[in-house]
Amino acid sequence: MKNNKNGLFKSSLFYIIIFVVVMGVIMLVTGGGGSQSTQTQGIRSSQFTNDLQTNKVKNFSVQPSGGVYKITGQYKKPQNVKQKNNGIPLNFSNGKLTKSSNNNYTKVNGFTTSVLKNDSSVSQITKLANKNKVPMSTKETQSNSFWLNLAISVLPLLIFIYLFYIMMKQAGGAGGGAGGVMKVGKSQAKPVKSSVKFSDVAGEDEEKQELVEVVEFLKDPKKFTKLGAVIPKGVLLEGPPGTGKTLLAKAVAGEANVPFYSLSGSDFVEMFVGVGASRVRDLFAQAKKNAPAIIFIDEIDAVGRKRGSGMGGGHDEREQTLNQLLVEMDGFTGNEGVIVIAATNRSDVLDPALTRPGRFDRKILVGQPDVRGREAILKVHAKGKPLAPDVDLHEIAKQTPGFVGADLANLLNEAALLAARNGDNQINAADMDEAEDRVIAGPAKRNKVINEHERQIVANHEAGHTIVGLVLNDARVVHKVTIVPRGRAGGYAIMLPKEDQQLISKKNAQEQLAGLMGGRTAEEVVFHSESSGASNDFEQATNLARAMVTQYGMSDKIGTVELESPNQDPYAAPKYSQETATKIDDEVKYFIDEAHSEAKKIIEGHREQHKAIADALLKYETLDEKEILSLYKTGKMPEHSENSDEYPSENETFEQAKKAIDAKEHEHEKKLEKEIDHSEEKHDENHDNSDHPNSDNQDQ
Repeated sequence: MKNNKNGLFKSSLFYIIIFVVVMGVIMLVTGGGGSQSTQTQGIRSSQFTNDLQTNKVKNFSVQPSGGVYKITGQYKKPQNVKQKNNGIPLNFSNGKLTKSSNNNYTKVNGFTTSVLKNDSSVSQITKLANKNKVPMSTKETQSNSFWLNLAISVLPLLIFIYLFYIMMKQAGGAGGGAGGVMKVGKSQAKPVKSSVKFSDVAGEDEEKQELVEVVEFLKDPKKFTKLGAVIPKGVLLEGPPGTGKTLLAKAVAGEANVPFYSLSGSDFVEMFVGVGASRVRDLFAQAKKNAPAIIFIDEIDAVGRKRGSGMGGGHDEREQTLNQLLVEMDGFTGNEGVIVIAATNRSDVLDPALTRPGRFDRKILVGQPDVRGREAILKVHAKGKPLAPDVDLHEIAKQTPGFVGADLANLLNEAALLAARNGDNQINAADMDEAEDRVIAGPAKRNKVINEHERQIVANHEAGHTIVGLVLNDARVVHKVTIVPRGRAGGYAIMLPKEDQQLISKKNAQEQLAGLMGGRTAEEVVFHSESSGASNDFEQATNLARAMVTQYGMSDKIGTVELESPNQDPYAAPKYSQETATKIDDEVKYFIDEAHSEAKKIIEGHREQHKAIADALLKYETLDEKEILSLYKTGKMPEHSENSDEYPSENETFEQAKKAIDAKEHEHEKKLEKEIDHSEEKHDENHDNSDHPNSDNQDQ
């Protein structure tokens, strides 16, 4: 009930109804109703005299009012009065609209008029009233008529202005947050205390070490300022989505225990010009009052893009917001005690004035975690989730290259949902395996009806990928192959790198191309036909081959030049000529044709292993790494599997991150000391040899 009442009083419709009711009451009190206007008419004083003389008046009253006598009376019989019509009287008959000649009349019972205050007029009216015995009465002068008229005319206006102000305030509060329409330029960020610590952030040990100085400065700024050191005014966290950039910023605020202002870049930009710049000023003003403080701007590329690209030129709202942000970060007044942390996925589009030293001094790349980082992230997200003894987080970390923190959190959540759906009390290895497949390719469609011929095509297709991957296994190994439909795929083979890779060699890229062409090649070898199931393989192979030619400089004909950028606008005009474009297409086709030939050679040379894997897929539908290797080597399914080794992976706390930095510095100092001692010993030895030139001969 309380919420309903608050909603009623906050509604604009409520105030509109109140206004209409008040106006109705005023009209009723002042005699402004429509019913009275149809029963009373205003007449001239001469007509009143004639009506009084012809004995039509029943009674009347006289009241002094502003220098005249106001007379109000009633007729003995209702009088016909011609009704006023502002338009032309029209009739609609026989389907035609014609002009009406009849006049409209209405009946009235009363009248009002005014006469001058002179003796002749008063005596004439008195004689006629006495002659026809018409009752006449008098009323006192209305002494408050001026104030009453003023109140009647001004009060509705004041009520209207007040109600309009209330409605605008409520509308502004609903659309622009607290503060209403008059405070649309105020920042909506409120300082909050973060409860996230460094121990809650896994897989980013180096990144946390980079932020240790920021935390120490916020805790004890005098430690740095007394030595003349200036802490970075801004820290830019860049990297792919889901890598934990926002979580890192929260951890810094939580460790430093300072106010944390969090906004996104789009919060500054509105349809009103100047609102974004005003919000930036207000945000930094609030942060300075509560300094030391942290301002975190997520997706800063929404306002930090390079200037000159907006439709409005220099007067574009986004560019005005960026200009104000630049001034606040490193302007004339400065922002002592306020550190700006920003996150973006597109650091390449940011304005150079924003990323220069003095604004974002420190740039930290928050990339994809390695296998140790993935295991640490899995351990963090596994807290509170009962895992069965057969769940090996290290093995899962090895099976998920390219996964970021958000993917791994989703993986464990999907496994927990599957375990709950099956009614289990623990998350077992089967749940984790199914969750991994769901995250990569989508839920399984086991009830999908597929004819036997298509199943054989899919099985031989996936077996083709598998055989090529097993033969060309220098960099990648086959982890799993299945013909269970998932998402848009009728089946898929998972090839994982043996180790986390930062670089890709030409040989590795050619092996990947051959593996991608293995499915179509197997169809050609076994069925002597082609199907549409290889369309996604061709897409991946074409993209990889094009990158080899235009980005990696792996083409002998094109040379070591970059013709395209991975961050390039796909709709932008190419930077090369049509002749070069033809060469690029020829080289892409050459790499793919070469991979196709290599895959055909491998499959034709391993027909027995290919058939064994395809038959096993038709029977079991899914094969794991150990089963695939057993079929490849022996042609039979294995009886049991072995567990893989694992190594410990721990998550760094703030203190551990700080100790790691100290240890590195101590190790570096010891190394320098050894180099200095070694150089001194060498210098002393040279000095001794110079004093005793025959010493070498004596030793010999």
